Amino acid sequence: MSKAILVSTVVSTVMSATMGFQPNAAPRPATALGMVAVDPTTVTKKEYEDICGVHFTEDMLQKRLEATNFLYPKHVEVINDIAPIAAEMVDDVLLETGDKAWQPQDFLPDLSKDDWQEQLKEMREMAAGISDELLIVLIGDMVTEEALPTYQTLLNTFEGCDDPTGTSDSAWARWSRGWTSEENRHGDLLNKYLYIGGRCDMRSVEVTIQHLITNGFNPQAKKDPYRGFIYTSFQERATKISHGNVAKLARAQGDTKLQRICAKIAGDEGRHEMAYQKFSEEILARDPEGLLYEFGDILRGQIVMPAEEMFDGSNINLYTDFSEVAQRLGVYTAIDYADIIEHLVKRWDLKNLEGLSGDAERERDYICKLPDRYRKLAERSMNKKKKATEDEVPLKAFDWIFGRTV
Repeated sequence: MSKAILVSTVVSTVMSATMGFQPNAAPRPATALGMVAVDPTTVTKKEYEDICGVHFTEDMLQKRLEATNFLYPKHVEVINDIAPIAAEMVDDVLLETGDKAWQPQDFLPDLSKDDWQEQLKEMREMAAGISDELLIVLIGDMVTEEALPTYQTLLNTFEGCDDPTGTSDSAWARWSRGWTSEENRHGDLLNKYLYIGGRCDMRSVEVTIQHLITNGFNPQAKKDPYRGFIYTSFQERATKISHGNVAKLARAQGDTKLQRICAKIAGDEGRHEMAYQKFSEEILARDPEGLLYEFGDILRGQIVMPAEEMFDGSNINLYTDFSEVAQRLGVYTAIDYADIIEHLVKRWDLKNLEGLSGDAERERDYICKLPDRYRKLAERSMNKKKKATEDEVPLKAFDWIFGRTV
């Protein structure tokens, strides 16, 4: 058989294998490479690569995986330009691994020590003083944190920010994995605290976690890194506020251990917030109108909370019930929502953006006026609810706490 005929056969075989069938050919075992065996004495590796587009090294594999048709090529160009800043954030914002990083065990009883029973008793006694209302909010926060696989998956959908091999050495891939490794500690620590406290139905909580990961959530990022970083800039601040307020309430109710736990988690969220807002700031410096249009579009649809699809297997209104408890306690309210938008407007100095087109100026003005509008609506809604429940607050039963009502 001539080399030309053999090369043609190789290409035909590879194309057929890629399509999942081989016309006019009997089934045969696949080999490890491209479903065919290549005889280097007949077809060289270079000839095979040139014809089939297959490369064998890790570097070439990653280049092939990154070669895709982007929906937002201009946005990806900007993201590539600010990659060095992401690399700095990995080094300067994320904690180092190992002994230098805090771990859940640093805040929990050490069962390997002789005094483990005393440590355990002290934590349980403090946890017993926490109100059921605060316990519900804490469980909801923990369930949200435990849905971490969904959030890393989301990060990898942002064009230009993905981790195509799972071990890519790009700045954005390292940021994604580093951020995930830090966030992973939050759910672990809160989960163990609740388990040790013994006041909640951990099986019901675990069912909720599984449902939330299964259901996922859609923040309407649409694979766009601009929208993704706007969303995370907002969401990281929201979680910082929530954990910080739980820490204050825990202290007021006598659980200084829970206060320390939630304050530490809030600190992580604050650092992550700083990074995502920095990424967005750098996008704004390079493509102000592009970011403004995406920011305005996101706000018209409102910010989707990551736990909106939570379900414990029985209560289809679980997220709404949990949110109402959080709002009554002042952990996270509609006022906070308005305040976060106002913070981002000031953080990115949107009011002083210059050189915008007429449409972009109108979008900027719309965004800058939103905080006051939301705040007025929030105050009106909260006053209405307060007036309606002055005589009687409707009770809600939660399976998370063995059906007790709050």
